[in-house]
Amino acid sequence: MGDQSAERRRKILVIEDEPAMVELVTLILKNRGFEVIGAVGGREGLDLIRSSKPDLVLLDLMMPDMSGWDVYQHMKADEEMKAIPVIVVTAKAQSIDKVLGLHIAKVQDYITKPFSPNDLVASINKVLGGHSADSVGGESSSA
Repeated sequence: MGDQSAERRRKILVIEDEPAMVELVTLILKNRGFEVIGAVGGREGLDLIRSSKPDLVLLDLMMPDMSGWDVYQHMKADEEMKAIPVIVVTAKAQSIDKVLGLHIAKVQDYITKPFSPNDLVASINKVLGGHSADSVGGESSSA
């Protein structure tokens, strides 16, 4: 039974405003052995964080209903959500945004679109720890 926690699939919540992007990230991550939940928009994302308690949140910044920064601030102000790590995924590639995101808001990592599946998985593994990108990539030869 002690092995069960090590074997438990890590649950990742993807919050994006584009359903096609949610589907793409879900496909990439499910092929790598993660459990994935998708939310279209920030409000739905916050509800799903509360109900599903994910191990990690992949958060788009630019969404029409509620910005990613607003979602992030709600998470950090909530006792049940504030410990959940966040990787910001955005099309905004300016270095000042990266500096602000990582150092001021203290997000765990930052990925800019477009990104490769390997970059995404490497960032997730870095944040969640425990598995190297090599071992995860090696297990999934169909990718």
